[in-house]
Amino acid sequence: MNFADMPVEHMLYIPGVLLVGLAFGFRLGAKSAREELARRERERRR
Repeated sequence: MNFADMPVEHMLYIPGVLLVGLAFGFRLGAKSAREELARRERERRR
């Protein structure tokens, strides 16, 4: 594979998509963790 033939757009697009996916996954994971902690707190108060 000759990396010299790869366009600049490819070098920017691929890491950009990976960063967007990472941010999206972090956001969903953080929301899920907050909801789980709230659920456990509600159960503990019963």
